[in-house]
Amino acid sequence: MIAIYKTTEDDLMEMDKVEEGCWVSVTHPTGEELERLQEDTGIDIDDLRAPLDDEERSRIELEDNYTMILVDIPSLDEKDRYVTIPLGIYMTKELIVTVCLEKSPVLKAFENRRVREFYTFKKTRFVFQILYRNATSYLRYLRIIDRKSDQIEEKLHISQKNSELIELLELEKSLVYFTTSLRSNEVVLEKLLRTEKVRKYPEDEDLLEDVIIENKQAIEMANIYSGILSGMMDAFASVISNNLNIVMKFLATVTIVLSIPTMIASFFGMNFDIIPLGHAPYGFITVIILTFVVSGLVAILFRKKDLF
Repeated sequence: MIAIYKTTEDDLMEMDKVEEGCWVSVTHPTGEELERLQEDTGIDIDDLRAPLDDEERSRIELEDNYTMILVDIPSLDEKDRYVTIPLGIYMTKELIVTVCLEKSPVLKAFENRRVREFYTFKKTRFVFQILYRNATSYLRYLRIIDRKSDQIEEKLHISQKNSELIELLELEKSLVYFTTSLRSNEVVLEKLLRTEKVRKYPEDEDLLEDVIIENKQAIEMANIYSGILSGMMDAFASVISNNLNIVMKFLATVTIVLSIPTMIASFFGMNFDIIPLGHAPYGFITVIILTFVVSGLVAILFRKKDLF
């Protein structure tokens, strides 16, 4: 899908065709749409296809007619897992083009006019605003992940189940994705700050520095949360293993105590004429009492050794 926007007198209008000073937002395009976009903008079709690959790395490429900035943005997949997907930003002399696999909250904020001082004809500032919005999106998702981990931790205090541990594993995987993508984005931002081809005004440089600071903060938060989650998983895995050992120790102790009556009954159940207390009037009761006494003494011994 291709949508064309242009700011006019502090308003964002949707256009029918590509013209100078507009923003072309492309979401999950078809092959025909990419070919038409190439004709309208002069951007190489291979570069336009780059953001459509989930495994594409973040980078910046300076071509003769345009500059391509490829960064990773946070997203939710169909299973509500936190992942990252590529976002391509193309800055030509006349317009801005963005290409993404899906509708992103990063760009939706601009489409819904929720960003102040946003103008499609101020191309450099617009690009930096997208990058800033992307960095703050990472921070927002990281806070959500932190809250979800706290909720899972409360569940694990009540009942240690595999489902909660799997949820923690999914969150830890998401943090690994975020950390990797944020570090790749950091390289792009640093290169963008140094390059001379992208014309930057003083206020634009301040905005880019803010983007770099927000991105570094997101990296630190992701590392902290990842360390906390990793330690939490190790701790609860140890707790579950310890609980299992306690249960197995208890069952082994009970088995030993219960084996004593079985062993005594086996001795007295042998088919011989001469058996102790075999012909005594109260032989059976005596054997039963003896069995309980021996089992009780063994149970008390185990109790003193803290095996019960």
